[in-house]
Amino acid sequence: MNRFLCFRLAVGFLTSILLSGCAAVGRLSGLETGDYQLFKTNDPALLAKAGKDRAFYVEQTIDSLRFLSQPKQDTVVRRFSYPIKPGRYVILVDRKFDLDVFTIPFKARLPRGPVPLQLNTNFNAALYYGRRLDFYHVNSRLHLNGRQQPQVRSVGFGYGIFTGLGSTIVNPDVTNQRSRVAEYEGFVAHAGVAAIYDARIFNLGLAVGADQLLGPDGRHWLYQRKPWFGVLFGLDLN
Repeated sequence: MNRFLCFRLAVGFLTSILLSGCAAVGRLSGLETGDYQLFKTNDPALLAKAGKDRAFYVEQTIDSLRFLSQPKQDTVVRRFSYPIKPGRYVILVDRKFDLDVFTIPFKARLPRGPVPLQLNTNFNAALYYGRRLDFYHVNSRLHLNGRQQPQVRSVGFGYGIFTGLGSTIVNPDVTNQRSRVAEYEGFVAHAGVAAIYDARIFNLGLAVGADQLLGPDGRHWLYQRKPWFGVLFGLDLN
């Protein structure tokens, strides 16, 4: 089994768990019409209709999905409708680029010199840009009265880079006793990489970055351009 297949199976398994465990968080009123890739389904009939194609233009009606293939050159366009059935599900994925603004609630800095592991909770903000994968789990819920209701749940993942501004406490302990002031809040610029989880209501990410302390004490700062680990957090206001 090659690495790509292992990665695809791992992502599918993790996505299925998150979609089933976060139903209330990522629940949508319906699937937005657009371009998707067929990622996974437990219905052999849909797999047979899709064939080798994985890219489709998808539209949801009341209780079905309409698929329009997006063929390459010299390939016939195919259209088919798929009824959403109880016990069957379809996972579609939408790939795109994402630009967002996050706060960084804390940064964990590794031990440096006489200073042990440090947790920095000062204000930090970041502008994030990266690749985004949105997974949509479509199935049908059967009510006690026998009525079927289609439901759509969604989670998103992303990875990319960020940059921003923040602050940190500067004192003699973190500047080898060379700071000009006993203690003050210094201004830092930071950059790094992050992995993002989007539950539609909130966005949460794990980040690895480095800081540049601005000002004359920057050359003495123990953490100048040294890696830190932290969390990105943001609210989805769209």
